[in-house]
Amino acid sequence: MDERRSGVASGLAAYGLWGLFPLYFPLLEPAGGVEIVAHRVVWSLVFVAVLLTARRRWALVRAAVTDRRTLLVLLGAAVLIAANWLVFVYGVNSGHVVETSLGYFINPLVSVLLGVVVFTERLRPLQWVAVGTAGVAVAVLTVDYGRPPWIALTLAATFGLYGLMKKLVRVEAAPGLFVETALVVVPALAALAVLHARGEATAGSAGVGHLLLLMSSGVATAVPLLLFAAATRRIPLSTVGLLQYLTPLMQLAIGVFVYSEPMPPARLAGFVIVWIALAVFTVDSLRQARAGARRRSAQEAPASV
Repeated sequence: MDERRSGVASGLAAYGLWGLFPLYFPLLEPAGGVEIVAHRVVWSLVFVAVLLTARRRWALVRAAVTDRRTLLVLLGAAVLIAANWLVFVYGVNSGHVVETSLGYFINPLVSVLLGVVVFTERLRPLQWVAVGTAGVAVAVLTVDYGRPPWIALTLAATFGLYGLMKKLVRVEAAPGLFVETALVVVPALAALAVLHARGEATAGSAGVGHLLLLMSSGVATAVPLLLFAAATRRIPLSTVGLLQYLTPLMQLAIGVFVYSEPMPPARLAGFVIVWIALAVFTVDSLRQARAGARRRSAQEAPASV
């Protein structure tokens, strides 16, 4: 298998696994959101530690923790991704899978806006059209829900900001995830201790199978992230950008067809407007990627004699 096929396969596997999360997290009930996220942090740390030992990559962890700027940025990333996990688990386990899918549909557009705000990037005309169209979609969905779609907006904002933090430092996926989880493992352990003290924890009272499922959250967290990292090293970001829509499409399908969540006409209209915005955004991104490739080819071409 060549590099491109391997990259596409890794990307599809990563986004496919993320797309199946709405089927996975309900299996962890009766654990609540805080307990699930706390176990996810703890067992992710354990799993990645084993992986780093097997691959002899601890030097990369030491390099990250000894650089103050990198450590502070990863601390911010850790807080953001923990908040994202908590809201996602709440959304899935409270019957709002469709709304969680919306968050990941609009995430690329949030990332574009963050580029404008943080890096003072200039949006191209079609990008402005896409962002404006997404704003209309949010307004339509606010009317439909009778409230702003705060689960979707929080997921998009936290994951967009998490991506921004990761862009500010150059740390490989496994060492980065280890540092992030290590930075929040003490609060996670404290939360588990409080839940156990109150008799509200399920890890020790709902059977061995339930405990094993909670422990599996570490693998479920790390494996897609490592597959995603492998994909980004092997295929263009434009291809990664197209593959990312697989996750919210799967989550939307699960919400509607598996959990029978309602999709009234107004809500469907809001999603259609989001898809139009994403279509405009994708066309513009692919056009810019092709133009960039042509410019690079022209620069690399030998000069005529």
